[in-house]
Amino acid sequence: MAEQLTNEFTVNRPIEEAWPIITDVERIAPCLPGAQLTEIRREDDNEVYSGNVKVKLGAIATEFRGDAFFVERDDAAYTCTLNGKGRDTKGRGNASADIAAHAESLSPTSTKVTVTTDLHITGKIAQFGRGILGDVSAKLIDQFAQNLNEMIDADGIDAAADTASTPAESDGSPEPAVRKIDGPATEPIDLMEVGGTSILKRAAPAFAILILVLLLLRRRS
Repeated sequence: MAEQLTNEFTVNRPIEEAWPIITDVERIAPCLPGAQLTEIRREDDNEVYSGNVKVKLGAIATEFRGDAFFVERDDAAYTCTLNGKGRDTKGRGNASADIAAHAESLSPTSTKVTVTTDLHITGKIAQFGRGILGDVSAKLIDQFAQNLNEMIDADGIDAAADTASTPAESDGSPEPAVRKIDGPATEPIDLMEVGGTSILKRAAPAFAILILVLLLLRRRS
């Protein structure tokens, strides 16, 4: 099954401040419902970002895993493209996605980010109608944006600015090929609260994979 999803969210900061924040996945990952970044590794010339998503449907909980890497990025134009892939750890299906993100200034104090995802799903998780993913992804993006703006209001922009301007200390040894991310544990997404329909019993794995590919924005070193 193939489906194109378009989502938008607003960051309550001018674009020159918002872009470094929304492209810092280690900072924004906790804002994504149910998602956790677990490692960053080097493969050829790319940084690959790995994560997982926990979901629950009533008393049933499960976990999904996925990777993403940048295809290209243009900070001057506030655009980037990314490829992502994910799998249901119980073998019910796989998904891949080509993702494009673009930020534009709404006002001197706000920025709109548009994310277009070409999603391809195979296996049992593809056996439900089109359109459902769009409705649920919009709700998840709204929750992400709310969490993101609350985080920015609480922390300010200093953390992102310090990360961008201060080089990491080095003892001369080569950078490790894999860097583990020791982030906070995440609570599973309650899909009944998000979707509220019986169709979620079939759609839940694809919703989780969709969130994995939304881990798309990370400052390239």
